Amino acid sequence: MVGKTIATTSRPIIIAHRGASGWRPEHTLAGYELAIDLGADFIEPDLVSTQDGVLIARHENEISGTTDVADRPEFANRKTAKIIDGETVTGWFAEDFTISEIKTLRAKERLPFRSQSFNGLFSVPTLPEIIDLAKRKSGETGRTIGIYPETKHPTYFDSIGLSLEEPLIEILHNNGYNKADDPVFIQSFETTNLQQLDRLTDLPLIQLLSNTGKPYDLAVAGDPRTYQDLISPAELAKIAAYADGIGPDKRAIVPVDEHGRLLSPTSLIIDAHAVGLLVHPYTFRNEAQFLAPDYHNNPEAEYEQFFHLGVDGLFTDFTDTAVRVLQRIRGRG
Repeated sequence: MVGKTIATTSRPIIIAHRGASGWRPEHTLAGYELAIDLGADFIEPDLVSTQDGVLIARHENEISGTTDVADRPEFANRKTAKIIDGETVTGWFAEDFTISEIKTLRAKERLPFRSQSFNGLFSVPTLPEIIDLAKRKSGETGRTIGIYPETKHPTYFDSIGLSLEEPLIEILHNNGYNKADDPVFIQSFETTNLQQLDRLTDLPLIQLLSNTGKPYDLAVAGDPRTYQDLISPAELAKIAAYADGIGPDKRAIVPVDEHGRLLSPTSLIIDAHAVGLLVHPYTFRNEAQFLAPDYHNNPEAEYEQFFHLGVDGLFTDFTDTAVRVLQRIRGRG
């Protein structure tokens, strides 16, 4: 709600992007638990809905990239093509399965250059299971472990009668998460559903911002604004009317040239802070293919740069690296 903007934190928070996804298959309880053990402050479940309205953690509603569904003959006839956010996608979709069917599937590593040794070991978690894990680990570690759920494709899910917002808020509120200072951030790449959520809860909201394209809800509405438009000072002030922070692509803060080399930082952090918005950029990864050559294959150099620029937190696939750099910086005083 307007006026519920929270103060910047005393130190940047470390958000485990889809769990410890550099070390375990993404969106698994094992991955989330490892991230917590490595020092994460928040674990991030991306949420989609099953056919029977259960919120589960998958990065996309097309689930063949992250589960063994394509290898399961009993589900071969579920393969189909759908238009998701204006793009044709072919595969198997969470909304075509009941939760009992989803629970028979096993997670697999999505990226071929990461370890495949954990494929087939872990099930697909529900949001309540993730909350239970965060609460249990908070008790075990003596640290408050937050959750940072993202609503995926909310306009699409609304269109098929499986709205994400109401069940999300019901689950969070029933678990005692209902105040502006509770350890929860709700995020979305769309704008309309965040404005709806702003009317449903006092929990902090984060407007995600891609470096390309536009929010799908704006495209549907014929609104010409793009994500690039939304990072202007005037648009950031509008975002601050319903959200508490932004989650920009890190290249909106430190751009690169056509050769991938770093350019001077933009004013985005300063502009966002000027209207009371937190800044949590994404996504920090250790592999050389994700690093600008200026970092000389040293991912710690990238973290250092962004921490010194004043981010309020960041999304990382490698919690241990982020924590190590932050501890070193804070050790300097």
